[in-house]
Amino acid sequence: MILISFGTRPEWIKIKPIIDQMRGKIPFKLLFTGQHTSLIDKGMENYEHDSIRMENDLLSRIGCNNRLDEIVSSILRQFGDQEYSAVMVQGDTTSAFAVALAAFHRRIPVIHLEAGLRTFDKHNPYPEEFNRTAISALTEVHLCPTETSAMNIIQCTPNGKQVHVVGNTVLDHLVGIQPRLDDVVLFTMHRRENHHNIHEWFNAINDIAREEKLKYDGLEFICPMHPNPDVAKHADILKQVKVVPPLSHKDCIDYISRCKFAITDSGGIQEEACFLKKKCIVCRKVTERVEGIGDFAFLCERPSDLRQLVYKLKETKSLVDKDCPYGDGHSAEKIMSILSEFYNAIGSAGKKQQDD
Repeated sequence: MILISFGTRPEWIKIKPIIDQMRGKIPFKLLFTGQHTSLIDKGMENYEHDSIRMENDLLSRIGCNNRLDEIVSSILRQFGDQEYSAVMVQGDTTSAFAVALAAFHRRIPVIHLEAGLRTFDKHNPYPEEFNRTAISALTEVHLCPTETSAMNIIQCTPNGKQVHVVGNTVLDHLVGIQPRLDDVVLFTMHRRENHHNIHEWFNAINDIAREEKLKYDGLEFICPMHPNPDVAKHADILKQVKVVPPLSHKDCIDYISRCKFAITDSGGIQEEACFLKKKCIVCRKVTERVEGIGDFAFLCERPSDLRQLVYKLKETKSLVDKDCPYGDGHSAEKIMSILSEFYNAIGSAGKKQQDD
């Protein structure tokens, strides 16, 4: 049996196509780590799963109030000693790192979905760059979205033997969607690396939105507000922006499919916009998704640089006429073939060991 863990909405969205492929073919069990609870789609309620309970009360009693410590401690304490053929983790969250570490401590092979993404700067993004690098060091099967990410594993990871380029499963949800270009700009921001100056980003967006209304009667800016208190406390700045509650994944895709372009610090939206032939302003100093830079994505390191990029992308008249470098929307099928071979090999090895 393969244990598949997830703890955030992006993780759930990216493992779901694989789960649906595995049903009735490879036995699996789901573990919800509880890193996020408010953003998980209701659809997960139809999937039986075990859960980790975050032990914030316990850590507070011993004088620890660090959220990252809480996640790692809770998972290591509650993981248990059930035997699994393998454990699959997705992406670069702290809970993914903790589950991979718990599996390694029990000598259970780790399968890493979305492996090999790198900025080579451990502080950007923080703590994700450390998490994914550490997960790679613990991993047996690396499922990489692109050739670039696969090369990162091959060059930097001593145990990078089972390295597969499969695309990104987030795109499996988008097959068949017909995009269009409306005068709408989707704006999202949530990354920890932007928390220190998020008020500056919000002021920059609000000023541009005000100018659009007063001078041009042009672009409409829409911001699904992330529930993180360090983000949401600045929502009042966005007086000229349509602020809405967190969107379901379906509604978010609807906005991406019809926006003129997106402004975001989200890697998932960067990939989804690319698949739907949209341009995207990436509000970060660096990005691990380098393949689309210059065609689909444009880095914006500082709020003061935003205006120039917005007015450049505002002139967009057509969809991007290039292939998406992050996958073709059929990643889960490729992964299923790899997992079947891996699972059968483990079973054969175990049977041989019993016979011996």
